[in-house]
Amino acid sequence: MLIKDFDTFARSLDQRRRVVEAAMLRRCAADPYALALLPSNPSWDVPHRLMAAIQLLILRGVVSDYRHQPDSWRAFRGTLEIHREWISEFIRERTVQTNEPQRCFALLPVFLTIARISAKPLDLLELGTSGGLNLFWDQYQYCYREGRWGKRTAALELAGEETAGATVPTDLLQQRIEVQHRRGIDLDPIDVRSIEGVRYLESFLLGDDVRIERLRRAAAVVRQNPPELIRGDYLERLPEQLTHRNGDALTVVFQTISTIYLPVDRRRVLNEIVEDAGRKIPLAWISTPTPEEHRERRGDYPLELMIWPGGEKRTVARMSNSGDCLQWIG
Repeated sequence: MLIKDFDTFARSLDQRRRVVEAAMLRRCAADPYALALLPSNPSWDVPHRLMAAIQLLILRGVVSDYRHQPDSWRAFRGTLEIHREWISEFIRERTVQTNEPQRCFALLPVFLTIARISAKPLDLLELGTSGGLNLFWDQYQYCYREGRWGKRTAALELAGEETAGATVPTDLLQQRIEVQHRRGIDLDPIDVRSIEGVRYLESFLLGDDVRIERLRRAAAVVRQNPPELIRGDYLERLPEQLTHRNGDALTVVFQTISTIYLPVDRRRVLNEIVEDAGRKIPLAWISTPTPEEHRERRGDYPLELMIWPGGEKRTVARMSNSGDCLQWIG
C-alpha cells in the first residue's frame, strides 16, 4: 500500500504541474534509504509529510532548493542523508496541515443558506482548523458568476469555476451575515501570527506560488483578530465545546476534508456526537464525507448540511479538493 500512496500523491502533483516534486516521490518509493526514514507502520499521508519536511528546510534556508539544481534527485537525496534524524522525526511527529482558504469559495453559500434559514448571528466551530484561516470566510471577498459578496477592500478575493446550470444564485449573495465568535479544534493548531507558523503551512504547498500568496493574505486577515484555537483531539474536545454556546446565536460546526484522517469507527463517533448535540440544542453541521463514505467521484466532495431542530441531511453542493470548483445544489 505504501508504494500506492506515493504514486497517488505523485499523480496529484502531476495534475498540478509539479513534475519535479512528483519525480522525487517516485524515486523515494523505490529507494531503500528514503523508505527507511518512515515509521514502521506508515499511514497513507506519509508522502505528504516527507515532502513538507524537505520544503520546510528549504524555507528556513537550511538547504538549497533541489528544484533549482542540475541533478534534482542528487540534491534531494543529499538532504535526506544530511538531515536524516530531523526528517524522520518530522514525519513521525508532525501532522499534515493543508489549510486551504480557497475552500471558503464553496463554503460561503452554505453559510449564507444557514443565516437565511436561522435569521441569527453565527458562532463558528471548525474541526481540524489548522491555522484557523477558514474561520474567517466572512472577511474575504468572493466573485461568483451571478455576483459578488464581501467588501471590495478585503485583503483576499476568492473566485473559482462553477458548474453550468448549478451556480450560486444572485438572491443568496444578497444575504448579510454576522459572526459573533470563532473557535477551532486541532491536534496541532498553527499560530499564523508567527513567521514560523506561516512557514509551516507553506511547507505543505511545495512552492505553489498561487496558493502561497492566498495563504499569506488569509493569514494577514487572521492576525488582525486571532480566533480561539483549541489543542486536542476534536472527538474528545467537541462535546465540551458544544456546551459553551450563546443563546442569541446559532452554533455552526464544520469540517472540510479532515475526517479522511480518521478511522471509519471514529467517523461514526463524530457523527453521533454532532447528532446527539443537535437533538438537544439548535445547531448546524457542515461536513464533507470521505470518498469511501459518499462512494461517488473521487477528487471531489459533497458538502452536506444538517440544521436542528429537524436535522435532515441534505447535500447542498459539491466541491473539488482545493475548493476551486463548485457545483451548487442548494
